[in-house]
Amino acid sequence: MIALVPMLEETRRLTHSVAPEWVALSARAKGLAPGSYLEGEEWISGPWAVLYAVNRYIRTLQRTAGELPPLNSQSLRTAGGVTSARVFPHDLYDRILLQGVTADVVLNSSPLSFIHPSSDSKNVLVLGAGNISSIPALDVLYKIVAERARCILKLSPVNDYLRPVLERALAPFVRAGRLRFVSGDAECGARLCTGDTIDEIHVTGSAATFAAIRAVAPHKRITAELGSVTPTIVIPGDWSESDLRFQAESIATQKAHNAGFNCIAAQVLLVPREWPLKERLLQEVERVFDELERRPEYYPGATQRRTASAGAESQLRSIARLDAHAATGAFQTEAFCGVLFSVELPGDTHTFLRDAVAFANDRLYGTLGANLIVSPQTERSISRAVADATSELRYGCVAVNAWAGLGYFLTETPWGDYRSQGEGLGVVHNSYLLANTQKSIVRAPFRPLTKPPWFVTNKKQARLGRLLCDFEAARTPLNALLVILAAM
Repeated sequence: MIALVPMLEETRRLTHSVAPEWVALSARAKGLAPGSYLEGEEWISGPWAVLYAVNRYIRTLQRTAGELPPLNSQSLRTAGGVTSARVFPHDLYDRILLQGVTADVVLNSSPLSFIHPSSDSKNVLVLGAGNISSIPALDVLYKIVAERARCILKLSPVNDYLRPVLERALAPFVRAGRLRFVSGDAECGARLCTGDTIDEIHVTGSAATFAAIRAVAPHKRITAELGSVTPTIVIPGDWSESDLRFQAESIATQKAHNAGFNCIAAQVLLVPREWPLKERLLQEVERVFDELERRPEYYPGATQRRTASAGAESQLRSIARLDAHAATGAFQTEAFCGVLFSVELPGDTHTFLRDAVAFANDRLYGTLGANLIVSPQTERSISRAVADATSELRYGCVAVNAWAGLGYFLTETPWGDYRSQGEGLGVVHNSYLLANTQKSIVRAPFRPLTKPPWFVTNKKQARLGRLLCDFEAARTPLNALLVILAAM
């Protein structure tokens, strides 16, 4: 049994020490203006996400070392025949720093059960993603902690510039022989997949990449986090002007975060045709797009994908309207660019919601994440319909009044495709090491007291990102207070 906790504690210290360089390299590679507030994206989705995960793994390992379960059975709840576990918030810091946010994991079976890592170590090839800089590190940490694997990490050529930083941050695992880094192109990746020393493969990427790996390594276990055509369903309600502005910023964030290069980026906005505020909401989203700081399409092929989706004259961030019955690749292929497709569905609130869920489940490719927006007044009036919609959406993470990307940041939630039975393509993150999980449900307030730090409109996000890293490096009342004061 390897001594994981000391290695994780050292990784926490090293990750915090390399965080400024990590962020600077990422911001430069993505073409952000020097000193841009958008550097907050790199702080939060880079070193902060890793620091957050490390602390949650330490917590679980310390509990299991004391012969306690990672999560108490008191977290279990049953409603409508569905069993779930409340995994967030855990402590007062969680409640203060992410006010009103909750996360539940729906289980395929009860009672609560956990993954029991094997003592027989295996060699896992991890093919890292090129967009969000924490993905390779988080994938490796899960494989090492949950499966006791020895990992070979091949970074994407898109962000291979981070290799020296990640090697320093994860140095304890490199020294212990649990991790080795490799650089190379797709051909190099294919050779590694077929190598005799590789027992399993994990990839975060596209369906095409997954199919190519399965073709060259058909007999090896392959786990994967595959992207999807992510839906955002807007339930009609009597919204104020400030509600419209806030929700427009939320929708714009779901699309424009990281310039649209997220596997969980919103792609299809499902809106009610008869809703009087429909046009105002779309206008507000377009206004946010227009006012955002300009940044380049840094990801390879993005310009070609955008022009193919929305035309040669399309803006870097734009809304393209589509008919629900259109035969279009927008419903079956990740756009992976700044285009958001708006689709109108007819009917009263109940009919719209029922049909929107069916559209998301049956017409759109992938099952990674879905978003649902509903005002408190509307949810109170149709609470059963909203609960049914949340339950029926066949996605690995369903976010209510939040972005499913929050389910990525919260390591407590298993991250991966929808799992109707068993583990499917597997999960990562999952810091409680829960077994037999189906999906996660993340909830946030319709209008929180402060703007979430990951919003693309939050001009404080760079400072907040730095302070959040400081807090996870040392979870003290003073560091928590500094985050709170900066957010106000």
